[in-house]
Amino acid sequence: MSLFHLEDIYPGWDGLAEGIEYFRHRIAQPLSAGRTAHWQAWDWTTNQYTDTRSTEPADIIIFEGVGSSSAAVRPLLHAAVWVSAPADLRREQALARDGDTYAPHWERWADQEQAWAAEDPAASRADIRVDREHASGAPATAAGYVLRALGELALPLAATWPGAGAPAEAVRVERLDTWANPEQLYAELFGGSARAVWLDSSSASAASAGTSGAGHVAARSRFSIMADDGGPRGRYAEHRRGTGRETTGVTTVVAGPVSVSRQGSFFPWLDTVWGQPRADVPADYPCGFALGWLGFLGYGLKRETGGADTPAAPGPPADAAPDAALIFAGRAVVLDHDERCVYVLTLADSANGATDIGDDADDADDADDGDDDGGDRHWVAAVRRSVEAAADSPPDSSSEEPPCPAPEFTVRDSRDSYLANVRSAQAEISDGNSYEVCLTTSLTAQLDEPLAGADILALYRRLRRRSPAPFASLLRFEGYSLAGTSPERFLSFDAAGHMRAEPIKGTRPRGSTPAEDRELEADLVSSLKDRAENIMIVDLLRNDLSHFAVPGSVTVPRLCAVESYATVHQLVSTVDARLLQGASRAEAVAAAFPPGSMTGAPKISTMAILDRLEGAPRGAYSGVVGWFSLTGAADLSVVIRTLEIRNGSLSLGVGGAVTADSDPQAEWEEVRAKAFGVLSALGAKFPE
Repeated sequence: MSLFHLEDIYPGWDGLAEGIEYFRHRIAQPLSAGRTAHWQAWDWTTNQYTDTRSTEPADIIIFEGVGSSSAAVRPLLHAAVWVSAPADLRREQALARDGDTYAPHWERWADQEQAWAAEDPAASRADIRVDREHASGAPATAAGYVLRALGELALPLAATWPGAGAPAEAVRVERLDTWANPEQLYAELFGGSARAVWLDSSSASAASAGTSGAGHVAARSRFSIMADDGGPRGRYAEHRRGTGRETTGVTTVVAGPVSVSRQGSFFPWLDTVWGQPRADVPADYPCGFALGWLGFLGYGLKRETGGADTPAAPGPPADAAPDAALIFAGRAVVLDHDERCVYVLTLADSANGATDIGDDADDADDADDGDDDGGDRHWVAAVRRSVEAAADSPPDSSSEEPPCPAPEFTVRDSRDSYLANVRSAQAEISDGNSYEVCLTTSLTAQLDEPLAGADILALYRRLRRRSPAPFASLLRFEGYSLAGTSPERFLSFDAAGHMRAEPIKGTRPRGSTPAEDRELEADLVSSLKDRAENIMIVDLLRNDLSHFAVPGSVTVPRLCAVESYATVHQLVSTVDARLLQGASRAEAVAAAFPPGSMTGAPKISTMAILDRLEGAPRGAYSGVVGWFSLTGAADLSVVIRTLEIRNGSLSLGVGGAVTADSDPQAEWEEVRAKAFGVLSALGAKFPE
């Protein structure tokens, strides 16, 4: 490995542009071709070039200095790192390094840098960015983040830093035999986090209360997971559509002060960080999630799985939501609703092995030696205190009130235009282009001002109480949040490779009296149209799972069963399969994405029909929310009954499946019924 400083060749205090060109021609070009670079050093005292020197090729060469990743040089580099810092910090450090020699020339040099950066935006092209303004800790810590980021790019330099590659593989688990109020526990531990995920089995209590399908709902409602991207191993990743030549998109991963961007499709990246099991977990830990990635994959990722790239929503690109957003949780809290206990998870060095449940972590008063484990010890102690504080905490009655004045929603499609789209979908079915079209629309509302974090939490608390569901969730990212009460599982994996999908098709509202409720449920059960909807999606999912399943392992143990929730009755089926040995789990997810219950069948041709009829991107709606564990397990739900909260606006996607036998007016009433649970939690009404 060798290091080259561009300050050795800049020709004087006004020579930035000339120095960059000298660097490209005399240094970068020969070294990138494997030849020795011969160059002259600049003497800053005599202001002239002096002796001739040489730099030999090496496995790894680091170029350091302004212009080292200029547009002319960038094609010769494997990775570019850009360090940004406030002007006063840059000046302070430059003068501390060069002293009196640099002081009289600082402004003239800084002006050249500013002019060059404005004309050649190397920062926006950088693979890795370091934000010194928000960095903390010693420089070696930032260097460690950079080298881990190089690991994200699969470059060999990452291997030179201890622990710079894949995250630790052993999971520590501590069980706390104290039950905590989930709402208060989340608020205390993660309410102040800039990015946090709460995968909330809010229907856990209702699942055992004798409702229809209670056994299956209870099985899906056992665990809730809370985490953020804090701690020494926390990371945040988002994927956005490409611009210009970046047709496949860009995935950006942020860790501490460092962010790394890589061009390419999303699912291959997911395969690199999740595709193979890589964690040891105590045998008596019951939950499938053992740290890993949590977040959402939006419907727009269909462009990677056979669908077209939907045009972006109007407005500045910076205001657009990402196509996918995930946090990597190196520590998390898992609530077991059956056992009424709390598990605290942290990562350990793989050499130390997994810690058995019941082992106490070191006390918070122990000296923090600055390593990862020291920080986690303090965090575990803080969790213990928060669990005790939230133990059997009474409900907060303030969440019974809407967190803001009832918003006024508008609907993208009027009743007449939606009915016209239903008839157009039926014409496509009649022409043989589809069997079933899952047509959607959206409701939007503008708020007087963006919701603060506490307001978003208050909104979600009200939503989870009004419409409890096994896959409720609150995802908060900077400037963008999702708050939902989804009842539908998209796809799950266990560590051994067993796959399960549980599509929902067929919906009725709950009745206002017990007799009316039973009548509506009976009507759903006897409906040939609703049963046909469900069976067509089951057949689609059998095909989706078969691409990476052991032949003969795809089964349907449950078909068109009724599950009842606070606001609706629904028909639910179960499709099981066994993953082929050695198959990519991420590719298996991609083969089934987006959820067939949100497209119709056959999937690819029907998505094209939907693009024409809907004429707008769906965003996160119709995508999936959930977790990808280091064990190779995963559990993903369909993004329905979910509010998107962004820049002072609210959006709610709703829709239903259209078949040849659909009554257009009944389809419109189904849209209204599905919106009711979320709208009522806000004190809002469906627009007339």
